[in-house]
Amino acid sequence: MSSTNVCNAILESGLIAVVRAETSEQALRIAEACREGGAAAIEITFTVPGAVGVIERLAETYADGGMRIGAGTVLDPETARTAILAGADFVVAPCLNPEVVRLCKRYDVLAMPGAMTVREIVECLEAGADLIKVFPGEVLGPRFIKAVRGPLPQARLVPTGGVALDNVGEWIRAGCVAVGVGGNLTAGARTGDYASVTAMARQLVERIHAARAHG
Repeated sequence: MSSTNVCNAILESGLIAVVRAETSEQALRIAEACREGGAAAIEITFTVPGAVGVIERLAETYADGGMRIGAGTVLDPETARTAILAGADFVVAPCLNPEVVRLCKRYDVLAMPGAMTVREIVECLEAGADLIKVFPGEVLGPRFIKAVRGPLPQARLVPTGGVALDNVGEWIRAGCVAVGVGGNLTAGARTGDYASVTAMARQLVERIHAARAHG
């Protein structure tokens, strides 16, 4: 699947589910619960045990495009290549490594490096990032997004960290094109309550779309 199609799917849903789990099986169950709730993109971080195997299994299961599978916490091109060969549709990093973005471009895989300053956002744009992860979101806040969007309206910003049901609308109204949500979305998985994960994903998507509709 092309990076353009993957990007369009992420933008349409507005929600990237960030999966950090204690086991591979838990990660798979979280991913499915998020999909059922309307998250079009699932980011399997490389902190998950057996992350490559999880990406492979999800990529095989959803080869029809029913879910876009991403790799997170990718710090170097070697890890990015491993993820891409496993079937990752997009690659996410907490910071910019131009070699990672270059590798993604070579294989038409969406690249989403991280940034937390205006200079870093510009560097991500110059490197060819498709989306830019604003991280850590809980430190920067929606007001940072609104301020940056003034001089850099072309930057497609996706905050991760600090995004929750009670503030997701504020992030979207500030100018974010999508959001990444981890612990606030997947908390129920710790006790085996995957239905709550599905419900939370559904509510997040609903609030994202409502915020877009009402500006």
